[in-house]
Amino acid sequence: MAEPRILVLGAGPAGAAAAIGLRRLGYSVAVISEWRRFAAVEGVSQRVLEGLRHAGLVHAMASAAPPAPRRVHWNGDAHGVNQECLVDRPVFDAALREDLRRAGVELIEARVRSVESSAAGHRLYLEPGGVQHADFLVEARGRQAPLAAGRLRGPETVSLLNFWRQAPGVAASAVESLSDGWAWMARLADGRCYWQITLDVASAGLPPREQLPAYCAERRRHSALVAEIFGAAALQPAEVHARSSTAILFHDCGGANWLRVGDAAMAVDPLSGNGIFQSLSSALQAPAVINTLLRHPERAELALGFHQRRVEHLFLRFARTGRDFYALEQRWAAQPFWHKRSAWPDSEPMHAAVDASQVRVERLPVIRDGLIEEAEVVVTADQPLGIWHLQGVALAPLVRAVQDGRMLDELLLEQAPELRPMLRSWLVSQGLAVPRS
Repeated sequence: MAEPRILVLGAGPAGAAAAIGLRRLGYSVAVISEWRRFAAVEGVSQRVLEGLRHAGLVHAMASAAPPAPRRVHWNGDAHGVNQECLVDRPVFDAALREDLRRAGVELIEARVRSVESSAAGHRLYLEPGGVQHADFLVEARGRQAPLAAGRLRGPETVSLLNFWRQAPGVAASAVESLSDGWAWMARLADGRCYWQITLDVASAGLPPREQLPAYCAERRRHSALVAEIFGAAALQPAEVHARSSTAILFHDCGGANWLRVGDAAMAVDPLSGNGIFQSLSSALQAPAVINTLLRHPERAELALGFHQRRVEHLFLRFARTGRDFYALEQRWAAQPFWHKRSAWPDSEPMHAAVDASQVRVERLPVIRDGLIEEAEVVVTADQPLGIWHLQGVALAPLVRAVQDGRMLDELLLEQAPELRPMLRSWLVSQGLAVPRS
């Protein structure tokens, strides 16, 4: 049987991570992508950088600037206790391509004009020209991906990204809440400056597109934080790029010969600051899902269910994180922007309360040796998808033994001494054991 031809559409973090993961499994992979059409910068945490490293995107990780101060003005309070690493997206995108080349992934610079799909495969028509064929297709073009009918959509949101240059200075970033939205701003050391305002589409009352630069400049004029970070240069109209920031969870994230990853599967509100992280989260599991679909089609339902449930779980976690942060802003709680977002997607707590009666062992899909298969996992109120291992220790046998009445100290003697405190702590955290006095 000939090796399947796999095409990945999109060379962002999700597409790159999926492609490199597939190469690690021995597949031949090609990525089709065009370059980003506008300049942008993002702030990422050390957790994101570690995720990039784990995905094999070491050049992309290295392209991030050193940590810079990040100020937060929210609900009338000002904080400057944290940091973030600023990422210049054109530089970052070039580094992603370098990681792909070094991993042996073929890069095709083109825009996908249309796709014809069937059970037999996919036929892609490109611009400026050419046709590509694929046995399996990975959709990783983010919000530009077609078939955008969402299963769950958040309040319709728009972000206006402004860009200009001024004299070099100290790198910094900040976020501030406004009566009708919020703004994020960043100044790179070389003098490139970015300011983005995020607003509610229905209530923003935005002017025509040609008036957006002046509108944004006027909004900056009323911000003391903008004046501190940028100075007078920020008061002039700048280049503006408008884009949707609506949170969307897609209804179907996969089929027998295709899979959605990253923002093409779920696009989160930018307030979470986790855009790259969530893209990686869904993409890192994709190679095992695809490998299962190709090598063991009889497990298709298991593999696709695994992918869909984890995408949905991640989406709701990110959405609830944003909801809780929006709810902290009480000055304008009744205003349309804040009222909608402080109650969406639901009223469920971010973390479920500990309930020992809800801890149980089930057989659920897991990743083992690059494939999706069933295994015994521990399901808790806060981890409905199950936990398989903790530092390499299978939890199901341990939990079952504790629930059967075996003495914990006796059970822990069967584990390595250095692991015993961690395992005891986890069992205590689930209400399955009492802390030592």
